[in-house]
Amino acid sequence: MTRREKILRILSDKGQITYLELEKIFPDISNMTLRRDLIGLEKEGQVVRTRGGAVARAQIAVSAENAYSLRTTENVDAKMQIAQKAKTLIRPGRAVYLDSGTTMMCFARIIPDDNLYIITSGPNIALEVMRDNNLTLLMLGGNLNRNNLSVSGTHSLEMVEKINIDIAFLVASGYDRENGFTCGTFSESELKRAIMQKARQTVLLMDSSKIERSMPFTFSAFEDIDIFVTDDNMPQMVLDEARSKGIIVL
Repeated sequence: MTRREKILRILSDKGQITYLELEKIFPDISNMTLRRDLIGLEKEGQVVRTRGGAVARAQIAVSAENAYSLRTTENVDAKMQIAQKAKTLIRPGRAVYLDSGTTMMCFARIIPDDNLYIITSGPNIALEVMRDNNLTLLMLGGNLNRNNLSVSGTHSLEMVEKINIDIAFLVASGYDRENGFTCGTFSESELKRAIMQKARQTVLLMDSSKIERSMPFTFSAFEDIDIFVTDDNMPQMVLDEARSKGIIVL
């Protein structure tokens, strides 16, 4: 067994390792050589180097999957309440965009099988709506974010330029008055903005747990949306702010 194979076996067991640990395991090997080993393993797609060592790529995927799975169990009643309200906005024969995320999954499960043309950035959303017989589906392409099961990037933006959208249902990871509606990656914020520009009507779905949570990238303010759908625990000051901008609140 080569040294790199031994390192991979350790990472398979532990999930991550530091250079200090590697130096103790391989006392006769220089720090520079061990760094080259991790660089080589990273190029092979086996690990992701960190500041003090490396993490198994499989571990990152599992962590992201677990994070998404955990969110599916949070605020379920609020998300279903939002989904039922959003359902009233659907009309037959429309081109409808469905964002990604756990709230959108709740919505996808109850969307009417009503001769709709569905466009989505969520592979899991696409699989859910494909259970219906009278829905036509367009799945955007791009780079997959395992943390929220969403695709985005150049390919998604190019596809959006060529489609028409009657009504877009978007979600936000956070909101505060200073930064507006935010999400976790730059490419997803770009895609959300592109969708809003193409849609005749924009609906934002967000439960009250996202208030005063600010993610790195802003994609919208209240004045950029048409309808705000939320749960019964949303603070009154947020509802008042939305209505002051002429937004319909459900």
